[in-house]
Amino acid sequence: MKIRQLTLVGLMTAVTCILGPVSFPIPISPVPISLGTLAIYFVLTVLGMKLGTLSVFIYLLLGFVGLPVFTGFTGGAGKLFGPTGGYLIGYIFMALTAGFFLDKWRSSLPLSVVGMLLGTAVLYLFGSIWLAYQASLTLPQALMAGVVPYIPGDLVKLALAMFLGLQVRKRLPRS
Repeated sequence: MKIRQLTLVGLMTAVTCILGPVSFPIPISPVPISLGTLAIYFVLTVLGMKLGTLSVFIYLLLGFVGLPVFTGFTGGAGKLFGPTGGYLIGYIFMALTAGFFLDKWRSSLPLSVVGMLLGTAVLYLFGSIWLAYQASLTLPQALMAGVVPYIPGDLVKLALAMFLGLQVRKRLPRS
């Protein structure tokens, strides 16, 4: 990797580490509203699949070793294996899915958005399956607790992150 790429991965990992812990618990679910998805959307828009996935992996590794970068300023392996761990692990598969679309159809905003939506669906799938297992819920119950309340907010986060990310990405070659 080039120094420029390493720097970008480090900066985008830092963005995720700053936004990821910011969360708001809601009474109807063990899954808080988090700015982590906003960060991941932004990182993927700026970096694409390979570097974006690397950034997400480093973020998860930092949290795994105990740095307080997960929701509620928590960290450690217990968080990855807790009820919301599937969403955290799902970030990797979201990055691969959405990043593929962002790389393949970089010049097509509609296809990039489709990729982000598919990536989000993959994230929801991983998170819901793990939440159902951890909380002894059926899959429909897990979807109602861990997905449905978050769809409107995630759509807003996706739009905001893509708008900002595209602005940053346009300016990167000049920097």
